[in-house]
Amino acid sequence: MHSWGEVARRCRDRRVATLFALGFSAGLPILLIFSTLSVWLSEAGMARADITLLSWAALGYGFKYVWAPIIDRMPAPVLTHLMGQRRSWLLIAQISIMAALLGMAWTDPAHSAATMAGFAVMLGFSSATQDIVIDAYRIEVADVDLQGILSAAYIAGYRVGMIVAGAGSLEIAGLLDTSGGGYDYDAWAWTYTIMACVMLVGVATTFLVREPDIRREAESHQETTTDHVRFFLVFLLCAGVFVASFIYSAGWTSEIKSIFVDAGLGKPFAGFIGE
Repeated sequence: MHSWGEVARRCRDRRVATLFALGFSAGLPILLIFSTLSVWLSEAGMARADITLLSWAALGYGFKYVWAPIIDRMPAPVLTHLMGQRRSWLLIAQISIMAALLGMAWTDPAHSAATMAGFAVMLGFSSATQDIVIDAYRIEVADVDLQGILSAAYIAGYRVGMIVAGAGSLEIAGLLDTSGGGYDYDAWAWTYTIMACVMLVGVATTFLVREPDIRREAESHQETTTDHVRFFLVFLLCAGVFVASFIYSAGWTSEIKSIFVDAGLGKPFAGFIGE
C-alpha cells in the first residue's frame, strides 16, 4: 500500500505524461472509423447497408493479437537501429494513421466509396498496430509498482482522444459546413485533415521519449518470426474470403428480403434482414 503523498509523487513522473499523450494518440482514430465516419457517409448519401459494410474496416482491432508477435520480434528496416524496437514501430504506425486520415480526407465517399473503404481499412490496421506497440512500451518502460498509474493515464488520454475524434470532429465539421443543411464534402475533408494534424501529438511524443531499457535476445527467433508471418498471411487470406463472401451474398439477402416483404413479414423480420 502506498500513501496519498507517494501516489501524488508518482503521478508527477514523466512517464505518466508520456502514457497520457500516447493514450490520446491511440484513442483518436477509433471513432474516426466508427461513429464519425458513419455520420459523414450518411450525409454523403450512402445506403445503410454500405455503411454497415465499412464497419469491417475495424476488423484489425479484434484480431491484432495475430500480428502482435511479429511487431514484437521483427525489427523495422533502418528505424529500429536508429530509434529502437518500440519507438520505430510506434512511429511507423502513427505515420500510417496520418496517411490513412489524409487519404480519407482527400476521398469523397459519394463518388469513391471503394477508395474510402480502402483507407478506412488502412486506418483500422494502423491504429490496432499502434495499440500493440503502446501496450508493449507501457509494460517495459516501468516496474510493476508504476503500472497501475501508467494504465490509468493511458486510459484517461484514450478517452480524451475519443472525445476529440467524436464530439470535437463533429463540431469542426459543423462549423466548416457552408451547405446550409446539405452535404458539404469540403467540411469533412478539412475535418479529417485537422484530425491527421492532431496525430502529431503522438508523433512528437514518440520522438521525445526514450526507448525502454530492455535487453533483447539475439537473432535466434528467425524461425519463430517466419511462423508468425505465415500465420498472419493465413489470417489475411481467411479474412479476405470471409469479407468477400459477405459482399457477394448481398444479392441473396435482397432476394430473401423480397420474399419476406411479399409474404407480409417484412416488419417482424426488419432487424434481421437489414431494413
